[in-house]
Amino acid sequence: MPPRGKRSKVEQARHYLSGGGVLREDSDDELGVDDLPWEWIYNGKEITGARTGPFECQVGDAVLLKAPGSGEAWVAIIYEFSEGKVEDDDGDVTSEKKASMLWFSSEKEIRSKKKRIDFLPNELYLTASFDENPLSTINGKGSILSSEQFDQRYPTGKVPRTSEDYGKIFVCRRGANTRTATYTDEFVWEDIYRGREDLDNLVELVETQTVKTRKRKALKSIKEQDLEDFVIGNEDDEDPQTPRKRRKFASGTPTPSKARTLTPRKFATPTGRKIVTKKALEFTPLGTRLLPTTQTQSSPYQLARSTLHVSAVPHALPCRESEFDTVYTHLEAAITAGTGACIYISGTPGTGKTATVREVVASLQGAVAEEQLDDFYFVEINGMKVTDPHQSYSLLWEALKGDRVSSAHALELLEREFTTPSPRRVPCVVLMDELDQLVTRNQGVMYNFFNWPQLRHSRLIVLAVANTMDLPERTLSNKISSRLGLTRITFPGYTHTQLMTIIQSRLEGVGQVIVDPDAVQFASRKVAAVSGDARRALDICRRAVELAEQETLTAESQGKENQAPDTPSKTPGRQKQSGGLTLAPKQGIVTIATIKRAINEATSTPLAAYLRALPLASKLFLAALLARLRKTGIVESTLADVVDEARCLGLTSQSKHIDSYLLTPEPISHMENELSTTATTGTPQKRGRQAAVRKEQDKLARLLGLGVAAQELAEAGIVGVEARHGDRVGRVRLGVSEEDVRGALREDEECAGLGVGG
Repeated sequence: MPPRGKRSKVEQARHYLSGGGVLREDSDDELGVDDLPWEWIYNGKEITGARTGPFECQVGDAVLLKAPGSGEAWVAIIYEFSEGKVEDDDGDVTSEKKASMLWFSSEKEIRSKKKRIDFLPNELYLTASFDENPLSTINGKGSILSSEQFDQRYPTGKVPRTSEDYGKIFVCRRGANTRTATYTDEFVWEDIYRGREDLDNLVELVETQTVKTRKRKALKSIKEQDLEDFVIGNEDDEDPQTPRKRRKFASGTPTPSKARTLTPRKFATPTGRKIVTKKALEFTPLGTRLLPTTQTQSSPYQLARSTLHVSAVPHALPCRESEFDTVYTHLEAAITAGTGACIYISGTPGTGKTATVREVVASLQGAVAEEQLDDFYFVEINGMKVTDPHQSYSLLWEALKGDRVSSAHALELLEREFTTPSPRRVPCVVLMDELDQLVTRNQGVMYNFFNWPQLRHSRLIVLAVANTMDLPERTLSNKISSRLGLTRITFPGYTHTQLMTIIQSRLEGVGQVIVDPDAVQFASRKVAAVSGDARRALDICRRAVELAEQETLTAESQGKENQAPDTPSKTPGRQKQSGGLTLAPKQGIVTIATIKRAINEATSTPLAAYLRALPLASKLFLAALLARLRKTGIVESTLADVVDEARCLGLTSQSKHIDSYLLTPEPISHMENELSTTATTGTPQKRGRQAAVRKEQDKLARLLGLGVAAQELAEAGIVGVEARHGDRVGRVRLGVSEEDVRGALREDEECAGLGVGG
């Protein structure tokens, strides 16, 4: 183990290339190793300082703040003291002594290409950034001097290691804004700062002589030539438009994370020794040849099918301009302010939630490339793509630092990262898609991701995307839903006019009319009446294009087979009209009939096809079971109740099929002959009553044969029948969804009047 105050070569190399903080050899030389409580120092009623043991600090003092485990320290001036309440993980509220810090920044924190290169080895820049930190993070005092005073004290320009000022004395001759890489005029530190009364003047000096945020162009005024990959609408448009991506023929590889691009994979120490860190997983690229779509999609049908596919990246996201503007505004404000935030985005499937967020992030990254916005990380965590919700910790840590670690280790590192003070931390935007798939039993993953943005040092922005609006209130505990905040954006389902706009925008580049406008309207209205799912509408139109293409190919092949050989004729004009195949005006074009066929294919499942092919007795049995379920609200019914309900449905249905095949009595037996003989010799009233009883008994006896239908349905798994000694006391219940049965039998002609459509 190296002696106290010494750092290994590995630690020195990592510090040299990590950037940001200043080297801090001794971490507890002033405060000691004992963790003593802090006490306030008052001047009347005003808090002017704080002490812990023999160490004291006052307002206006330059102090060092140590980040645990990092070996670095941050330099700041104490602006004021305060005391607040802190809630721990168990919900207990305790008091905490804090101090508002005015930060200094090193040149390594300025990562812009426009930064100055004439900085000194131990020079710091004064900033106008404030941050509250607990007093427990203070671990010493520092000294700020002008370059002249520093040269007089240390003519060699270096502080000896044996000196008490080593690692504690710095030069400040300029103020700077690290986000915009703008600087103030050079000043003499002793002239502008004499004590705590000059703190406000320092802040005003930096704010007036530097640019606070990068000057960016308005969202509506970005023209096509401004960005290479993103195209906004015209400047004259009143409503903001979603940026349109230009079509590229190159393979779309993801942008490497910032940690990988900024931090080299090999650290070179001054001695020349190389430290190789863990490399990212690499794949051998395959040789591919990229062809334009005009060569790979020669047919208009192929081009239409490719553009209507849900995985195709459109040029724009129409009908989502307002949602795009809302998400863009919230994200841009959080990134610019450097604060954490939670945004909950909800909406039914297929309403463009994830696509809109990706377009917003792409637009913000374009603004970063143009140096109009501060830099940020972006990581997407899809609940459907992770085997375990805890794996999201590893994905987030890898996006931030480029290292692959286990989930448990990543959780510890993230906790340390987000709880330690760091004025140079880059904001991170996390897209948590399919949020309901990341809910665990103790909801620990959700709590951490929604709690970290609330920490003052995290600068974490979480975009939670889910399909249900009330997921936080219905699934998550109050402790978690309260941390989610009030920033919620709802994506409503598309209307039929919006679906028409989406489909027509996809078909603009086909070149000829493949889908009839009436067919587009019909498909849009059908989907909008059910869910408003744009993906479902695109799938239906894409399948309709396939059906139209099959019809065209079939008609052409049949025309070639039936075409008569050319023979001399006196009427060549007539031969030209009759010979060959003349397509109908609507041949090869998607019509309303084609859309209907596509919808029937999309809605027909193997279960629905089996239910439609059932015999009439089985359909009557299912209708009776559904009627019992609707009347009683109980999922189970006895076989006797179902048979009685089937008898009532048969008598009231007015269906000829049921009356002919299910309610027709069996051939008259010997007992029925005796009953009819008695009925002819009795009184008229008695004869009528006996005839009615005989008719009802015949129909009831015939309906008892529904037990065979119940047995067949049970063998198919449609219903579950309890095996009892008495046939009529056995219990029956549905084995499939009630909606599946109603959807399959709703349009069946044999089930008309049986109430299965309600």
